[in-house]
Amino acid sequence: MVVKIKTAVSIILSLFIAVLCAAGQPADFWMEGGRTVVDQSGRRIAAAQPFGRIISLYGAHSENLFALGCHEQIIGVSPHEDYPAEAAQKPVFSYHDDPEKFLAAHPDLVLTRPMIDRGYPQFVQRLEKGGITVVSLQPGTVEEMIVYWQILGMLTGREDSAKQMADRFNRAVAEFRSLTAGIHPKKRVYFEAIHTKMKTFSPDSMAVFALEAAGGINVAADAQSVRDTNIAAYGKERILARAADIDVFLAQSGAMNQPTVELIKAESGFRAIRAVKTGQVHIIDERLVSRPTLRLLDGIFEIGMILYPNDFAGKTREIMQKAKF
Repeated sequence: MVVKIKTAVSIILSLFIAVLCAAGQPADFWMEGGRTVVDQSGRRIAAAQPFGRIISLYGAHSENLFALGCHEQIIGVSPHEDYPAEAAQKPVFSYHDDPEKFLAAHPDLVLTRPMIDRGYPQFVQRLEKGGITVVSLQPGTVEEMIVYWQILGMLTGREDSAKQMADRFNRAVAEFRSLTAGIHPKKRVYFEAIHTKMKTFSPDSMAVFALEAAGGINVAADAQSVRDTNIAAYGKERILARAADIDVFLAQSGAMNQPTVELIKAESGFRAIRAVKTGQVHIIDERLVSRPTLRLLDGIFEIGMILYPNDFAGKTREIMQKAKF
C-alpha cells in the first residue's frame, strides 16, 4: 500500500527544491511526493514498500545505509570498503563484474552513482532488464546531502532515522560554528583538491562547507566550478597572487590526489606562501570532507583542530558523541 509522507521534513525538502528551481538551479534528484523519487539519471522510482535486499556500489551509500540501521538489508558492497567495520564483512560486487553475478544474488535495489550510469550503460540496462531497481545518487552540496539522506530513508523504510541523522548533523554544525563565532580575525585558508592541476573546491562544495563550519575563511571563494562538479579551476598564478593571505594550506588526500606536505612545500614558487613559511601545511583525508556522510563532522573537527586547537579541544568530544548514532 502506498503511504504518503506528510512530515515537516518532507515539507521543508519540497520548499528547498522549489527555491532551487526558482533560482534556475534545479536539484539533480528530488522527492516527488508520496513514496516516489527522481534520481540523477531521471528515473522515477515508486517505492510502495521498503527495499529489503540492497547492493551498494558506492562507499558513501554503504556508510549511510549502515548509519540508518540497514545492516540486514545490505547484501553487497563495492570493493575496498572498510567503514564501518561491518562493511568489510559483506559480499563484494563491482560494476566490472558480469551482471549475472548480481542477478544470482537476487537484489531488489542496486544503488549506483552517475559515473556508473554514464560509463557502464549496458551493465545498468542488464540489471534493469533482470527486474532490479537501479537508483543513481551522488549529492554535491550539503543541502543536497540532506535530501539524499531522506531519499535513502524512504527507500529503506528508515525515514525517522534519516530525519534524526539530519537533525543531529545540523545541531553539531551549529555547535561547531559557535566555537569560533567570537574569533577575529579568522584564519584564511587555501583548500587544494588536486595538486598536479592546481585545482581547489567550488564555493558550494562539502569541503568548503566543512572549512567554513570550522571557522575558516576560503581564500579561493572566487573559484569557478569545472563542469558542474565540486572541483574548481584556480591555477598557480592565482594561488601565488594570494600567497600573503594564506594562513593555512589544506590539501585533501585520496584516489585523485595524493600529496604530501613535503611535495607541497617543494612546489616551485610555493615558498612565497605564508602557510608554507610558517609550517601550516596539512593533509586531510578526502573521505572526511568530500563524501556525503556523517563523517563530514569529523572533517569539520579535524580542520577546526588545525585552525583553532584551543577552542576545539574542549567541547568537541561532547558534540561528536551527541551527533553519532
